[in-house]
Amino acid sequence: MAYKINESCINCGACEPECPVDVITAGDDIYVIEEDGCIDCGACANVCPTDAPQPQ
Repeated sequence: MAYKINESCINCGACEPECPVDVITAGDDIYVIEEDGCIDCGACANVCPTDAPQPQ
């Protein structure tokens, strides 16, 4: 199961440096997680102020 960032993302960037496999990138309006590379560790979710990364 991978994480996906939902529409509550405020584009703050807190999640990107926390990802141990570097699969989070800035999108047009929100950050995006490359689901195939996500290891489901939850590090991004732990630092997100809006709980945007959610397990899928």
